[in-house]
Amino acid sequence: QALRERGCRSEEEFGAALREIEAEVQRRKQLIHQSAERKAIISKCYKRKHPEVYILQDSFLAPDFLEIVRYCTSPDADLHGLLRHIESFSDKRIYRLPVFTEEFCQAFVEELENFERSDMPKGRPNTMNNYGVLLNELGMDETFITPLREKYLQPITALLYPDVGGACLDSHKAFVVKYSLHEDLDLSSHYDNAEVTLNVLLGKDFTEGNLYFGDFSQDPTPVPKYIEIEHVGAQGVLHRGGQIHGALPIASGERWNLIVWMRSSAIRNQLCPMCNKKPELVEAEGFGDGFTETPEDDVPETVNLCSLW
Repeated sequence: QALRERGCRSEEEFGAALREIEAEVQRRKQLIHQSAERKAIISKCYKRKHPEVYILQDSFLAPDFLEIVRYCTSPDADLHGLLRHIESFSDKRIYRLPVFTEEFCQAFVEELENFERSDMPKGRPNTMNNYGVLLNELGMDETFITPLREKYLQPITALLYPDVGGACLDSHKAFVVKYSLHEDLDLSSHYDNAEVTLNVLLGKDFTEGNLYFGDFSQDPTPVPKYIEIEHVGAQGVLHRGGQIHGALPIASGERWNLIVWMRSSAIRNQLCPMCNKKPELVEAEGFGDGFTETPEDDVPETVNLCSLW
């Protein structure tokens, strides 16, 4: 039925579509192993320009961001008080807040450009972005992204998004995307494979390219109401992963964005956000796509992929 709705009519068309689907399934099954191979090569051969940016330090974080975290970890913290510290947009539960210092952003972009110029193997961030860096392959997951999520972001998301697992974000996928005139200009409407997403503008100089947001993926309206949000340097936008969004084309220059897809296995174990079904799990390396299998006795928890996605 789904293929018929997309124009398939003849047996030949059905066969071609099924072969294309099977090829994509096989490609995705190889992604984790290919990523592990690239990470091993990068760890052994890549010469870092700014080694210090690989280990998260308070000095990398904006003073106002640290103040927000202090408030969120205080005994009397609540949503109403938090909203006095951050910028809120419409009723879509989209928020903007300072995250990093400009000095850190500059050093981080220089490191990313150094990696981009190297002959190291590079994976695509996702199926929609052709330019950027997978930060786990660069070796930044354990020393940078995980502590950022656990120590700093989760106290904030616990107050903003308790209904989608904001208090129990136990894994992530982090990557940097790059937009420029001769590469990716924009990003089409989509929603993320995440419960909560953080999007931080790292640099550089560019014009246009606002983010736009529509409806929540599970609650569409006949005529979507989009709002635009301007990128601000070193600041981040927080939103629910299921919020329909995209990026308008840049008109000049170049832009780097840090994207962190944060996931809660307690939420996605019940319903896969991509196939919208109870997930059937297969074993995966690392965080996989953030699903977990209920441990039996003393068997360690495993992180898995939804076999349907």
